[in-house]
Amino acid sequence: MAGVIMASEPSWIVPFTGLSPQLFRKLITVLRHEGADEVRRGRPWSLSLVVVIDADSRQVVLVGRPMPGNRNDCKAWSESGAKAAVGGTTTIADGGYPGTGLIIPHRRPAGGDLCDWKRQHNRPHKQVRARVEHVFARMKTWTILRDCRLKGDGVHHAMLGIARLHNLRRAE
Repeated sequence: MAGVIMASEPSWIVPFTGLSPQLFRKLITVLRHEGADEVRRGRPWSLSLVVVIDADSRQVVLVGRPMPGNRNDCKAWSESGAKAAVGGTTTIADGGYPGTGLIIPHRRPAGGDLCDWKRQHNRPHKQVRARVEHVFARMKTWTILRDCRLKGDGVHHAMLGIARLHNLRRAE
């Protein structure tokens, strides 16, 4: 792969780690023996995160517990504790939460188009969702999340910290 620095090329190990290739391989062997994850392709972590944001104040209200594996949104919503914490509060979501009791936009029927009243109903939903998505985007700029390879509760604690920092910044 052109333009990518890889540890399989010994000439890159010394300048970037300060270790000889033999010592670097020994370090990797010890880390793997201790249970460190092997490098994976795709998303840096395989945890579903549920975060609830107040669209008016744009503050993070709740960070649900991360769910292991490739959970769909509906399952992560209920199992993460977010559903129980929100209780009966009116909550909107994107279209990935059908049957959860959350308010989701109307879907276009297969091969058809939405009628006018449904399209008008979706407009304020999209405006509120845009505010929430902007908060998500700002939170994802934190380096700890971009480079996150934490296990277990590590991602949850990182998200809690970032949510608190985000809220403090919003309160300024």
